[in-house]
Amino acid sequence: MIEELYERLHAAANALSEDSAIRVRAAYEPTSGSGGRICPPTVKAKSTDAAGYLIEPRYVEGDEVRVVLLDQRQSQANRCEQALLDAVRREDLFLPHLELTTEAGGTAVSITSLEAPHRSCDAYFRDSQNEEGTTFDKTEVGAALRRAGAADLRAYLDQSPADLVYGVWDSHRKRRIQVKVPRAYTSEMYGVSPLVGVRAAGRVDRLNLAGDTVAVTETGWSPLDGAKPPRDVASARMSELGHGMIPPSEGIGGVSVKAVHRQATVSLAQLSSLRFGSVTEEFTAAGRALLASIALLGDRLAFGASALHLRSGCDLVVVSEQVEWVQRGRNGVPVTEPMECTTSRDAQALFEIALERARKSGLEWPVEPFRVRPNASLQQAIEKSYEIAGIGAAEEE
Repeated sequence: MIEELYERLHAAANALSEDSAIRVRAAYEPTSGSGGRICPPTVKAKSTDAAGYLIEPRYVEGDEVRVVLLDQRQSQANRCEQALLDAVRREDLFLPHLELTTEAGGTAVSITSLEAPHRSCDAYFRDSQNEEGTTFDKTEVGAALRRAGAADLRAYLDQSPADLVYGVWDSHRKRRIQVKVPRAYTSEMYGVSPLVGVRAAGRVDRLNLAGDTVAVTETGWSPLDGAKPPRDVASARMSELGHGMIPPSEGIGGVSVKAVHRQATVSLAQLSSLRFGSVTEEFTAAGRALLASIALLGDRLAFGASALHLRSGCDLVVVSEQVEWVQRGRNGVPVTEPMECTTSRDAQALFEIALERARKSGLEWPVEPFRVRPNASLQQAIEKSYEIAGIGAAEEE
């Protein structure tokens, strides 16, 4: 069955069939039950300059309703990338990627192209070097990625294939023509007809320490006993340093929604537009199918379980889910067909077949990440992030 599924995926990723996309539609409800409170991501509202939620009008099943965004496209892609990276670290599979490693403050530090905001084109890698001290852009791998363009994305397929699935833009380097590949995988989650709740946020001090003003220095803080701090000494209230009482105040407290939906798509049209330079048609076709299998695998690893944790206060259970082929419509009616690849196990089996076929057509993947270290400037900046520079003001959750 998986072999047959691969053949269909191979044809679809190369625009040789009526299958134009893969779609995942899922419905969820809070773990507390229908209508239970969940917490969307907070943003700073332009109108009030205060914390708020992203709420917009949208058509849902033909009706205009208000929806609240629960997880944006970028965040959903990051969840897929993290799930793929976790699978790599479990040694369930391997995907080529870049990895920057160092140490700061006695802590091992690592960031990969599956985690960096701009993937393999991120400034972390631009400002790195190999063990011999060669800057990343002048290494064999870095130079190949820099030479890549719309007509030849072979270097990305070889060294960082997830870039071609989730999109990449080389915006941190000054050049007239920048590499910019649109995402082939898109997913988002939203709640329907949100009712915004409120909450009282405060802090109770077990010893009821006074919220007096104290003097703050690099070595710590000390009471002022009613006196004013010297001019050259900073001051703060005890509550800002994590002590003392904070009276409860009203704030946004999550939402209650009628339904929670996730919609994900793999654009086979986007994948069919990718080119890999002077290679055989067989290689190009197999490469596109491989990328389609990575997109499906990432989705199943990240979202194929029966429950989903988005953030604190936003735990969801799956109510229903459909993975389907989207085909050319007939008589003005959309046509879909169930896709027999609903579990991560199915998706990994499909990926393994796609990888084997791509290798037979000439693909040569490395067997480990391309590792680099920060240059001196980046290393200094990383170390500064791990320094403890005194006492800071407490942050809200």
